[in-house]
Amino acid sequence: MFLSAEARYNQWVRDHYRFLMRSAWALTGSRAVAEDVVQDCFANAWRHRDQLRNPALVRPWLFQIMRRSIFRHLPPCGQVTADADEPGDEAAAPDAGIDDRLDVVKALGRIAPIHREVLVLHYFDDMPTAQIAEALEIAPGTVLSRLARAREALRQALEQRPAVSAAPAGADSARVRPLRRSTTP
Repeated sequence: MFLSAEARYNQWVRDHYRFLMRSAWALTGSRAVAEDVVQDCFANAWRHRDQLRNPALVRPWLFQIMRRSIFRHLPPCGQVTADADEPGDEAAAPDAGIDDRLDVVKALGRIAPIHREVLVLHYFDDMPTAQIAEALEIAPGTVLSRLARAREALRQALEQRPAVSAAPAGADSARVRPLRRSTTP
């Protein structure tokens, strides 16, 4: 059965939207920015779909495009603050399970982008090591070492979380480091 270009595009969006949105939101810390990034990612990917060499690697390929789109959407330096309707909102956490998940999301925003990327792909998107390596354009062994360092960085960020009563909701704890590469270590 032959599908129109529009039908193929719509199917492509249905198949990959959740993956891209979840990744973009976790990497940017902002739902609004994530939505813009994902929209740009789909537009660029569809326009250049003939460059996809292996259809089995579509997710790593889309992640590369989305990652580059994030660089274009975030300010050169500075931080993105979480929106009120996003995981950083304290009022939206009625039980401890949700509080723990919110703490992890906030802690992700406090670690280096190089660590955040590998954690998001591995744990949020269940991407295998080989595909993470393809998405980040690094060796599989590097993925494993970054994962180990990222887990440690996340553990430290979780241990350093501010007390609940110490800061009002939406204060500095809701800030997320942008994905811009820094020239300093």
